[in-house]
Amino acid sequence: MAITVRMILDEKGRAVVTAPAKTPISEMAVILHQNRIGAVVIVDEDNRIAGIFTERDLAACVGKHGARALAAPVSQEMTDNVHRCDEGTSVNELMEVMTKRHFRHVPVEVDGRLAGIISIGDVVKSRIREVEQEAEHIKSYIAG
Repeated sequence: MAITVRMILDEKGRAVVTAPAKTPISEMAVILHQNRIGAVVIVDEDNRIAGIFTERDLAACVGKHGARALAAPVSQEMTDNVHRCDEGTSVNELMEVMTKRHFRHVPVEVDGRLAGIISIGDVVKSRIREVEQEAEHIKSYIAG
């Protein structure tokens, strides 16, 4: 049975750190640091995904604009064309997309609203568990 995004979210939870588009980049750096995360989903007032801001985005904007970038709103530097998945997406599909497009975080959308987030760590952890289960089934089969 293929592991899906729904299964991962049911196990890890659906909480997502979010911020509005007007949040200053300096505050985004604090949010990333305090929560020990690599991405913050930018949402509108209806909890719809407006963008995503990652550690890479932070490094890029400071590298490009220097310290003055920290005063700008996150809307100026966020990725606004966000790749999303739904709860039925398989881990294998997600792994392929994350690898091809160099994403580390993919928001989960249900009925047009943010419903969770999957990180590359979540994908790797689920794949390891799946491989371990397959190995146990093979051992059981061989042992008879």
